[in-house]
Amino acid sequence: MLSLEWRIAKRYLWGQRRERFLHVMTGFSFLGISLGVATLIIVMSVMNGFRHELTEKTLQFNSHLSVIPRGEFSLNEANSFVSWAEKQSGIHHIYPVVEGQAMLIHKDQSVGLMVRGMLDKDLRKKPLIAETLVEGSLDNFFKENEEEGILIGIRLADRLDLHAGDVVTLIAPQGSMTPFGMVPRMQSFKIQGIFNSGMFQFDKTVAFLSFASAQSFFKMNHQVSQLESYLQEPEKAETYVKLFEAWMGQGTLRFVPWTKAHSGLFEALEIERNVMFLILTLIILIAAFNIISGLVMLVKDKTTNIAILRTMGATRGMVLRIFLLVGSTIGVVGAFLGTMIGVLFCHNIESIRQFFQSLTGRTLFDAEFYFLSKLPAIINYGEVGAILAMTLILSFLATLYPAWRAANLHPVEALRYE
Repeated sequence: MLSLEWRIAKRYLWGQRRERFLHVMTGFSFLGISLGVATLIIVMSVMNGFRHELTEKTLQFNSHLSVIPRGEFSLNEANSFVSWAEKQSGIHHIYPVVEGQAMLIHKDQSVGLMVRGMLDKDLRKKPLIAETLVEGSLDNFFKENEEEGILIGIRLADRLDLHAGDVVTLIAPQGSMTPFGMVPRMQSFKIQGIFNSGMFQFDKTVAFLSFASAQSFFKMNHQVSQLESYLQEPEKAETYVKLFEAWMGQGTLRFVPWTKAHSGLFEALEIERNVMFLILTLIILIAAFNIISGLVMLVKDKTTNIAILRTMGATRGMVLRIFLLVGSTIGVVGAFLGTMIGVLFCHNIESIRQFFQSLTGRTLFDAEFYFLSKLPAIINYGEVGAILAMTLILSFLATLYPAWRAANLHPVEALRYE
């Protein structure tokens, strides 16, 4: 019996040549489902990739748990804390940092920077810097006879047309007092390396000095700005806050985990992701309404046929199943086609972006705005399954009313005016 119902449903689905308008309605419903599913998968995957890349590179560039003094923090105190912390399980490494803001000047151009001073062994443990140098080397940076060296990001180098070996000037925010008043403190540094971390904001606004050079430049002899600690499990940063507070108390030091330091950014990403999901789900919902309208029109057009089927012995259940098959076929085929399109698009998203960018001559993914230098996409197949299931359920629900209406059509009433 089901094979007969399927044959009738297939005939109604494809229609006849004279039923061109019904073909158009079916096509719009099918395309709406496919494009809605594909768009939702692509956007969710891009948001997943964006969050993952941003989290990963932020954690590679910035510490998982920062130890910030409320007042002065001597190098001896910092070394004492480091010695204790290194004995605790789960801490990958921890080190002192001298940090401050400065103005970098080259020729007639200037830009504000965050300058960090680090020891040789500590900087080499930051792969996002040590392993991404496109010019120069860390060996030259830490040579004793070339103490006044600086590392800058590739975005800053491109902006100011700088290369390894060029000399730049840094101006500290705190000047030096002279008999003639406050004079800006300036110092020249030779560019010993240019790194490319892949994070636009870092490559543009952060520079590195040796630990001794930073102490001298910022007038922080025997002082440090903070301690940076990297954990084997960054998601447990809050646990280590409690561990540090139990040992040191909350008086002189402040412990800031990465989840708190960058909370605004990641909360904004999560909100944007949820809002995009809701908005794009409306596309699928609209396509489901197209299925309803299309089936209602089909039922209206096939009233006589339905009545004849009923007089020939077809039950209400049979008519109901025929129209459920018609609507469900649109939803199932459209959902699976949209899933295939979305997954294939995500696997080739960067190539597609480059193609359209070269075709239009316009920047489709501005690294300065989105922080990253390329468009990421990570497919969460659990999410894909949830999107597919949601689409199939909506498509099935959309067929219920038109199918019920067709099944309850009285043959006498339908044939009265024929």
